[in-house]
Parts: sequence; C-alpha cells; structure tokens
Amino acid sequence: MTDAAVLDILLHGTRIGTIARLDGDRSIFSFDAAYAADPARATLSLAYRDTHGALIDQPRAYQTRIEPFFSNLLPEGTLRDYLARRAGVKSPREYRLLAELGADLPGAVTAEPVGGWEAPEEADEEGTKAQAKHALRFSLAGVQLKFSAVKNQGRGGGITIPVTGTGGDWIVKLPSSRFPDVPENEYAAMLLARRLGIEVPDVDLVPIDSIAGLPQGIRRYGARAFAIRRFDRSREGPVHIEDFAQVFGVYADDKYENASYRSILSVLAIESDEESAVEFIRRLTYSVLIGNGDMQLKNWSLIYPDRRRPILAPAYDLLSTLPYTADEEAALKFHRSRAWESFTFGELEAIAGKARLPAALIVRTAKETAEHFDDIWREEKDQLLFTPDVIEAIEQHRGRLAI
Repeated sequence: MTDAAVLDILLHGTRIGTIARLDGDRSIFSFDAAYAADPARATLSLAYRDTHGALIDQPRAYQTRIEPFFSNLLPEGTLRDYLARRAGVKSPREYRLLAELGADLPGAVTAEPVGGWEAPEEADEEGTKAQAKHALRFSLAGVQLKFSAVKNQGRGGGITIPVTGTGGDWIVKLPSSRFPDVPENEYAAMLLARRLGIEVPDVDLVPIDSIAGLPQGIRRYGARAFAIRRFDRSREGPVHIEDFAQVFGVYADDKYENASYRSILSVLAIESDEESAVEFIRRLTYSVLIGNGDMQLKNWSLIYPDRRRPILAPAYDLLSTLPYTADEEAALKFHRSRAWESFTFGELEAIAGKARLPAALIVRTAKETAEHFDDIWREEKDQLLFTPDVIEAIEQHRGRLAI
C-alpha cells in the first residue's frame, strides 16, 4: 500500500499541483503557482475556469473524499471495491485509493507520491514479484467490472490484460451478473450508432476465453466481452478528457442529478464548437430512439485534442436499457422532464434557445437522425446483431415516441 503524505498531480507529464493529506482523513488540492500564472496552460477542467476564462484557484479541504474532479477519476461500485481490496485500502478513503491507482487514470492526469513509486521487489522462487499481489493498478471510471487491456496482433488476435494494469489502449467490459447479453447489446448499439454518423471508437466482441491475464477469482457470467479502444490514449501519449460530472463539479453519486441535457448542450455551445453541439443532439436523439436510460453525466465526456479547448469526446456506453429496467424515462431531464415522450421537436427548439443555438439546426439534426434510424431499422433490423428481446423492446418503445 502506498503511504504518501503528498501526491504530485501531473497533466501531460508536467506537475500542475499537489493533493496533501491532512489530519482526520482530510485532503486538499492546490495548483502550483507556475501553472496558475501560465496564460498558455493546458486545461485541467472547465470546473476550474470562471466565466471570464480565469483559473479558479480556491483550495479547500475535503473529508474522506477528495474533491469532485479527482474523485471522478476513480472507479465506482463493484470495480472500486475489487481494486480497493487488491490494493489493501478501504474504498471510501479516496486519497489512499488515488495514491494506489494514480499511475493510470482516465485522460492525461497522473497522481504520483512525492518521492516516486515504490520499487518492485525482486522475483521470488516462483518467478513472480511480490508486487503482483497489488497488480491491476489502474482506474477506469464507472461501475461495471472492466480492465485496461492490450489488443494482440497477428494470428489468433485476442486481448491481454497487463499484470500491472497500465499501458492498455483498450477497455474490456465483462458480462454482467445481473443483466443478460449486455456485451452483445452494447456492441450492436455502437455499430448502429456508427451507421448513423456518430463518432464511435473501434469496438469488438471477444470470447472470454481469448482474454489472457484475466485475474483469478473473476466469475464468468457469459461467453463474450465487449471491447472498445480508449480514445484517451494515442501513439503520442495520453489525451486529456473529462466527463460532465467533473465539468459540473459533482460527485459520481449525483451523476443523475444537478444537470440536464440542456445544460450539457449549453456548455458545448459556450466552450466548444457547433460540430460538437450537432454531434450531441445526434447522439442524444439516438439514445432516445433505442431507449438508453443510462446517459447520465459520466457517460458524456469532453476531450482536449489541443490541450486547451474541448470538443465532445467520441461516444461510449451506448446500449438499450429497455430490457433491463422498468423505468420509462431518461437518465437526466431533457429540459423540464425525463419522460421519453417529452423529447419533442418543440422541446428541442426550447433547448436550443436556452443554449443560444440555431433552433433550425438542432431540430433538423434530430429529424435527420430519426429518419436515418428508421430507414436502417426497417431494412436491416434482423442483421443488426441485437437479440430478439432487445429488438422487440426497441420497436415497442419507438412507437410511443413523439419524434
């Protein structure tokens, strides 16, 4: 277990601040003066930028949890509990968890103990390292059990999960213990999204047996896993991203609250470009059409290709939740309501007005997306790789929508 009093926070490999551990299981983050004074500094998060573009640098202490931006870099639920057990820390104690997982976080942020990481121990008589018992030191924000992995090249293909958990450029999401056929559902939904012109990373559906390095003790609930290429990794190094829970400064517990799709669109209209706003409407419309009731704040992200100005990140976590839940509503309010039936062209005009975007552009994007979806669905639904129960659920849902 890493036991450091201070963590250096690096962005693109350059130190920008520190998180210090205080008495009483508290911690405090502060920016370095050099980063704060640099007018050309890389953006850490929109949450640290005021309405005039100036850096918000107001350190405050947090109890047990670390402040929201960094807390949202950590996994949730089952994945957090699993990694915390392997690291020998209690999952609610976020400073210690960040210290363990900080070498491989989402985006271009790393958190390193001052003085560096502990050196790995020598190999024992079985050829393994003592470090292996703390393997899989990585953080993939989210609840589902998933791993950072490397796609194998050459004959046989497959995927390998590195023993240290670092260096992977794919994410492997294992089948759910609660819901059947989730990997197949997500794979089909992502392929259909690509057909509609939505920006989707490379995806694959891989046999569980082809995954090398899967940790012992992981129960297998299905035959296949869903794999998606990480868009926060490139040949040049990590690419910075942040999800909208980080943008709005809320903890993952509140990812279904404190914001709406209208407020996400408003951020894109102010901070990004028109193409991102159009892509957001296209993706939101598609999510409504297939009944994706889990497009909460952590399932929308920004990416910083030039390190300073964000655009909407590629799509992820697209699937139909209709077969798994009786909730007949979206994860967030569109504007005034979460009800699927409230997603109308009139509502889109109101949303566009609040975001100060051309209503005609927003409505036209939604109409074209719905028409394109209907054409593909009518002609190819049996070839789209959705299971019969998902197809039936989407068709019943589509008949109730106003668009």
